[in-house]
Amino acid sequence: MRRREFISFIGGVAATWPLAVRAQQPVPVVGFLHSESRAPYENLVAAFRQGLGELDFIEGKNVIIDFRWAEGHPDRLAPLASDLVRIPVAVLVAGGGNLATLAAREATRSIPIVFTGVDDPVKLGIVDSFNRPGGNATGVSLFNSVLAAKRFDLLHALLPKATLIAVLLNPKNPNTPGQLKEIEEAARGRNQSMHVLYASSENEIDAAFAIVSEKQANALIIGADPFYQRNRAQLLQLAANHSLPTIYFAREFVAAGGLISYGVHFPDAYRQAGRYTGRILKGEKPADLPVVQLTRIELTINLKTAKTLGLDVPATLIALADEVIE
Repeated sequence: MRRREFISFIGGVAATWPLAVRAQQPVPVVGFLHSESRAPYENLVAAFRQGLGELDFIEGKNVIIDFRWAEGHPDRLAPLASDLVRIPVAVLVAGGGNLATLAAREATRSIPIVFTGVDDPVKLGIVDSFNRPGGNATGVSLFNSVLAAKRFDLLHALLPKATLIAVLLNPKNPNTPGQLKEIEEAARGRNQSMHVLYASSENEIDAAFAIVSEKQANALIIGADPFYQRNRAQLLQLAANHSLPTIYFAREFVAAGGLISYGVHFPDAYRQAGRYTGRILKGEKPADLPVVQLTRIELTINLKTAKTLGLDVPATLIALADEVIE
């Protein structure tokens, strides 16, 4: 080979090196751990993908998402989190409440963790502070305990003559004591009688509604909980069967026929988690990413359901609503 030809050959090979190196670089894997089942959360998974896409990460193109769903079994979270850590994933996303985040935190102190909805991550010991998380975790805070009192106030405004309001909570949720405390304080402030019920299985939900009927409660507050989100259809059907005015924690309940809801816009939480995941994949550290506190709180009212229940929704509530379904 002549010298000129040799130089040209070497130059051609060198020109291909960056492409070859890029081709050999592995596509990052994002682990997605969730405490519940996939079907009720498809819209939130789509919001997570949207957030990733805003940082130019497209699933199947330049990022892989490896899903692990605990199907409502908290005992599965720890082994599922360990599976993702062993891959290892580049980022571990935890969704479906505090338990998934705690399982992720137990599984790794080095892989970045992004949580999609922890009530108070400082209180749980997940982060040092909201502004400076400090460790390997950051994400989105929902403050459902604080919103619980507002749900009581809204239900009271809708049914000012109610003599007994029932509350349904999941005893397995770490947020339950906080939610109950807020509701109890709101009830004391209005001299309102309450009856608290607990359910963490479908059979227990059925039994709780039977007790609500037996006690002749005038209305029901459903505590914020991923398990209740998964069993949305059952809760809505029982509320309809018992003609029981019920307030929920997510718009999805009201869109499917529930009476009223007040809570954060959950797709926003998952989109923000997707954005943070993308920023971490680009090199930022969770310790430097402040915990997002969602400011978009939605009040949704279904006037068709109110009419079925024989309720006249006060004009003041309708004026406050972010969405009225007719």
